[in-house]
Amino acid sequence: MTRPYVRVPLLVGAAALAAMLSWPTAAPLAGDDPSPEQRTRIEAVLQQMGFTSWGDIEREDDGRVWEVDDARGADGRKYDLKLSGTDLRELSRKLDD
Repeated sequence: MTRPYVRVPLLVGAAALAAMLSWPTAAPLAGDDPSPEQRTRIEAVLQQMGFTSWGDIEREDDGRVWEVDDARGADGRKYDLKLSGTDLRELSRKLDD
C-alpha cells in the first residue's frame, strides 16, 4: 500500500520544477558580464574606436548599456565608456582621473 502523503509532495515538487523550466528567460541584469560572443563584438568596436586596452566590461541599466572601465585611448589616457546595449554605438566618454 502506498502512502498518499508521500506522493503529494513529489507531485507538487515535479509540478514546480516543470513550471520553473518552462518560465521564459529573464531579462539581463545590471552588472552582467558579456558572453564570449558579446565580448568579441565589443572588443572589435573598441579597437575600431582607437582604444588599445580596457578593464571590466559590464551590462548596466537593465541591459540597455555596456559600461567599459579604463579604456586606454590612442592618446594614452584612460576613459570610462558607455556603449549602447543594442548597436554598441558610443553613448558617453568620461576621462578617468
